[in-house]
Amino acid sequence: MIGDIARRLKVPVVYCNTVGANDQLVFDGHSLVAGTNGRISAQLPGFSPSCRVVDPFLTAERDAPLESSEPSQIYQALVLGLRDYVTKCGFSSVCLGLSGGIDSALTAVIAAEALGPDKVRGLTMPSSYSSRGSVADSFALAANLGIRCDEIPIRETFEAVRAAMRPVFAGQPEDVTEENMQARIRGLLLMALSNKEHHLLLTTGNKSELAVGYCTIYGDMCGGLAVISDLPKTRVYEVSRWLNRQREIIPRNTLEKPPSAELRPDQTDQDTLPPYDILDGILELYVEHHLSADEIIARGFEEPTVRWVQRRVDLNEWKRHQAAPGLRVTSKAFGIGRRMPIVQRFTA
Repeated sequence: MIGDIARRLKVPVVYCNTVGANDQLVFDGHSLVAGTNGRISAQLPGFSPSCRVVDPFLTAERDAPLESSEPSQIYQALVLGLRDYVTKCGFSSVCLGLSGGIDSALTAVIAAEALGPDKVRGLTMPSSYSSRGSVADSFALAANLGIRCDEIPIRETFEAVRAAMRPVFAGQPEDVTEENMQARIRGLLLMALSNKEHHLLLTTGNKSELAVGYCTIYGDMCGGLAVISDLPKTRVYEVSRWLNRQREIIPRNTLEKPPSAELRPDQTDQDTLPPYDILDGILELYVEHHLSADEIIARGFEEPTVRWVQRRVDLNEWKRHQAAPGLRVTSKAFGIGRRMPIVQRFTA
């Protein structure tokens, strides 16, 4: 856009952009000068304050160096967004639940980079359905980052809540209710840690989960900032693999094992959700590009899957209205950028 203006008017254009984050918005810097031929002749780095004296009439007409990779820019944006949100809200440290999964791992890496390892507190809370590998992966990540991680098993607490509700639930089989109990127990423990030690609690859910409601209100949605809530699951993996390009920061097992909430025996995300590459492809077309279900189906996606995803997105608006604010890194983030009515007659 700036190059086109410079070319049409035959004058250099100096574009100066702020650096920093306010709530959901992350201002990226990347200030630049476009020469009279529309080519970028000078550019400042992104996501960090920088100053340079430039004479736009004397700057050599050349293309600026190519920007860093997209995973790098996403990572830098999230680090900057988290740092500014935490500090501007008056906090100096954060806490989060570590499940041994990819989402909490990436969130922890971002937090440690933004605030320093000594300002990040992790809590791993295994249940009867958690594998020891998940606990081991949580501690391995903490060791790689140099952050503190404590273990509080929730088995006894879950059994106590289940026993307390047994007379009320008499004659009814166990279902997602008992799964949500575990998530809400974890939310209670994390909020207690946040209150007692004055940490800002970070939620770790991604955009794919938030879109279709694969998250527990008052459970894993507890917190003051949803760091990766605008990052689809496939992008979570992309950024995580980029982080591990030179050395293992996120444990290999975390990257390779099937994602799971571990709230029932042998559970994986794909028991409930379409494969993430398909889900994210549909979500991008529906949420970011505003295509209808028929238009998405015409792109080659299976109709039952498209209809299921569309309905889940529509029906879970009520959860997103109560979600923590998130950092925007796509063209259409949930929250301020996309508010839909909760109450309306959605079609099947």
